[in-house]
Amino acid sequence: MITDECINCDVCEPECPNDAIYQGQEIYEIDPNKCTECVGHYDKPQCQIVCPIDCIPFNPNVRETKDQLLQKYYRLTAAKK
Repeated sequence: MITDECINCDVCEPECPNDAIYQGQEIYEIDPNKCTECVGHYDKPQCQIVCPIDCIPFNPNVRETKDQLLQKYYRLTAAKK
């Protein structure tokens, strides 16, 4: 999730390998159906690494296991082919 501290700096969106980040009404948002927390692509979520103000915490309401995230990654990458 992206908190309302977001300053719309535009650095997180291009870093997302699943295109899960998009410009919302006021700040960037994350589509939880596309977010794999970078599992399958990287060791750590790239959006969290590049965020200059640390406003992208893990969403406590959407917690998935590493296996669930990996299964989502497989579904998403298969859909791109």
